[in-house]
Amino acid sequence: MSRTVFCRKYQKDLEGLDFPPMPGAKGQDIYENISRQAWEEWQNQQTMLINEKHLSLMDPNTRKYLQVQMERFFNNEPFDKAEGYVPPEQ
Repeated sequence: MSRTVFCRKYQKDLEGLDFPPMPGAKGQDIYENISRQAWEEWQNQQTMLINEKHLSLMDPNTRKYLQVQMERFFNNEPFDKAEGYVPPEQ
């Protein structure tokens, strides 16, 4: 049975994650306040940022940058997007 959370990004009750996606307080906050849908969308955005901007996850500054972008994404604030990405036409 899936759990429901009040998603900070979408401001409504949605299916939650099965477990915290990272250790510590940040992972617990995401687990309690971010929906599975919002987390999966962030994962896609993060992948595009890493690829488009040629980021190295070995660089501590890259990890800090991605943390800031993640917070902005979940809080519905302006965040960096992959500049060359063109969404497919539906």
